[in-house]
Amino acid sequence: MNAISNTKTQEFIDLEDRYGAHNYHPLPVVLERGQGIFVWDVEGKQYFDFLSAYSAVNQGHCHPKIVEALHQQSKQLTLSCRAFYSSKLGAFEAFMCNMFCFDKLLPMNTGAEAVETALKLCRKWAYEKKGISVNDAVIIFATGNFHGRTLSIISASTDPQSRGGFGPYMPNFKIVEYNNVEALKDALKDKNVAGFVVEPIQGEAGIIIPDDNYLKDCYNLCKEHNVLFIADEVQTGIARTGKMLAVYHHNIQPDILILGKAVSGGVYPVSCVLANDEIMLCIKPGEHGSTFGGNPLACAVATAAMQVVVDEKLAENAQKMGEMMRNALKKISNPLIKEVRGRGLLNAIEINDTPESETAWNLCLTFAKNGLLAKPTHGNIIRLAPPLVINENQILEAVKIIEKSINELTNSL
Repeated sequence: MNAISNTKTQEFIDLEDRYGAHNYHPLPVVLERGQGIFVWDVEGKQYFDFLSAYSAVNQGHCHPKIVEALHQQSKQLTLSCRAFYSSKLGAFEAFMCNMFCFDKLLPMNTGAEAVETALKLCRKWAYEKKGISVNDAVIIFATGNFHGRTLSIISASTDPQSRGGFGPYMPNFKIVEYNNVEALKDALKDKNVAGFVVEPIQGEAGIIIPDDNYLKDCYNLCKEHNVLFIADEVQTGIARTGKMLAVYHHNIQPDILILGKAVSGGVYPVSCVLANDEIMLCIKPGEHGSTFGGNPLACAVATAAMQVVVDEKLAENAQKMGEMMRNALKKISNPLIKEVRGRGLLNAIEINDTPESETAWNLCLTFAKNGLLAKPTHGNIIRLAPPLVINENQILEAVKIIEKSINELTNSL
């Protein structure tokens, strides 16, 4: 099922294999164009995009308002760097701080950079405000997490593929079991704990949703021990789960909020960290920064992208369409489906096979043949996360493709 019949497609794949690093394992589809919830390959075939660039394209591919903002700003000023003020940065910071109820925003470019920024903020706050001795601050993470692949972040990972072979690792990171309040409670006995970093829903781990009380109980424990509750909403944020932030399902206002991906609608790399003055002002000039972070082009694009989320009520649509999709998927009667789960339009089908099997991969190849793109995570779990602009008829049509593909694969086994 890995054979590729189209010569044009194979030429592009061969070019990447020859000259690119082999740090990804893509499906054999070469994309050339996107619009809304659809993408087209170099052969002209149309697909439903059910990955959304790992939830970076919540607003849909090439949204005209976001592209227009890019176009207009690109003719005026693209990069000034933070050696100077710009006419776009302050307005973007105010827009985001007002939207998410924080005092300050620190702009970066990628999700991993934003996580690194949050870790630095947490440590600096620990020494300046909490009074932890220098170099003794401990930050807690949860098993199964995915916060990026930089050297310090993989030090908090329990995934052998992300972590293995890249040591030595960052000290003073402690890992506790996800969805286990008692494990966190025990870890917080250490007076040197400064922060707890958590994904409200673990996306890369396979759309793992914790118990209803887990996040709120963890938040309360952090408050009790003067520990920062740091929410990594790079994938779950910006309306993906049916609310602007996934933590809003639990009435939580984190101490540090990490955002990325859909902040700019997939048009330009933008990420940011938000916190109140007591935390954010611990970082002084020269202690952190980025040449491209907060550049005028990024600010214009991100402001337009976030306004689209609000204007088009994408959180409400994600809630409604996600519930419809899960209900339709659960009606598919096939022994290959072990479980359907999710929240909003962040969903997954867990395949009734081992993570080491090729079943989920082969199913995604069948999806692609029938006009829908998705990809396995952790072997036997397929993430289903279309752009949030999807409508009812498109959901039902996509589910028909999924059902057809599952039945085709079952009959071939």
